[in-house]
Amino acid sequence: ITFSDADYEGIRLPHDDPVVVTLLVELFTMKRILIDSGSSVDILYKHAFDQLRISVDQLKLVKTPLVGFAGETICPLGSINLSVVAGTAPRQTQVEMTFLVVDTPSPYNAIVG
Repeated sequence: ITFSDADYEGIRLPHDDPVVVTLLVELFTMKRILIDSGSSVDILYKHAFDQLRISVDQLKLVKTPLVGFAGETICPLGSINLSVVAGTAPRQTQVEMTFLVVDTPSPYNAIVG
């Protein structure tokens, strides 16, 4: 993801606002995706996973729990590889990403590290 001077219009620098984007995930437009360069994994929240209409049977078993910001432990429902498209033509890229699916409340649909 790159930003141009036009993206900074109306922003006071320096800033510490979160970067929230919209990406195409499995051909569905998914809004409210938090970009977190400090995240060690890519997270997909269950409420967003359910909207993709992918069977839970397609999740791969994950035995390692996640530890959140407050020290709470979350056991993922599983992991899944999904196609993700960022950008618009001609500046567009498609990658396959592995997401851990978690069933916990969040204002975001996903977190991409």
